[in-house]
Amino acid sequence: MTPAGTTLTHLTPIGLPELTERAGLQTRFDRKYLLPLTEVPHLIAGLGRGDQVLEIDGRRTFRYESIYFDTADLVSFRLTARRRRRRFKIRTRTYLDSGLCWLEVKTEGTRGGTVKERLPYRADDSGTLTPGRSFVDGVLEPLRTGPELAFAPTLTTRYLRSTLYLPATGSRATIDVALHWEDPRGRRLELPGLAIVETKTGSTASHVDRLLWRRGHRPVAISKYATGLAALDPALPAARWRRTLRRHFGCADGPATTTPARPALPGAGPTPARPPT
Repeated sequence: MTPAGTTLTHLTPIGLPELTERAGLQTRFDRKYLLPLTEVPHLIAGLGRGDQVLEIDGRRTFRYESIYFDTADLVSFRLTARRRRRRFKIRTRTYLDSGLCWLEVKTEGTRGGTVKERLPYRADDSGTLTPGRSFVDGVLEPLRTGPELAFAPTLTTRYLRSTLYLPATGSRATIDVALHWEDPRGRRLELPGLAIVETKTGSTASHVDRLLWRRGHRPVAISKYATGLAALDPALPAARWRRTLRRHFGCADGPATTTPARPALPGAGPTPARPPT
């Protein structure tokens, strides 16, 4: 069990249907924090008496895999790197403990929040957009300014996630550990000494945010996709994440591990319960 998992045993569980009903938050404000793994128990110890942890079939920590898609010239990455208002992100997300999968497209909302639209997907198709291309095109149509884009798998992320429900604000927080990135060329990055804590709220910050602030942690600029890709390829523009890359990625327990390059992936041409996003 992960260090985060061991410190969650005292919290009251909440089931997935109840969590989804109370804090679905497909349109939301996300704040992300990078913590040393040793800080996670202190965070959990400071939670309120009414806070709960997602539990499914006795599990409180779940394995996630996301495959991100981009163009050959990385238009999604570059829009994020340049802080463009009309940016987007495309990924499949597989809940490895249940085998369920979703195709997801994230865009920016009219007031700065994140809007996510999802389509149930076959796990066997997680590495291609072909079955869901019409869904992707429909979501991106309002942003389209030119010909249809060609997308291919660009980055895979894997991690362990625990999800908290915060009833005081009807919001959620997630704790991700065992962070792993890999690109189609076989370059890998692993940060076993870090945790990413993300709060997913309405416009009001949660008490988890305030707890982190009191302990000296502030939201950081990090995107699992864009920051991970920039860490794997120093030639990419990364000014937006330079401080994060220097302070956190470079100072984890040892340097990022790499493997020899492999040929690039080809272009994209009863059900168990699933953890939330």
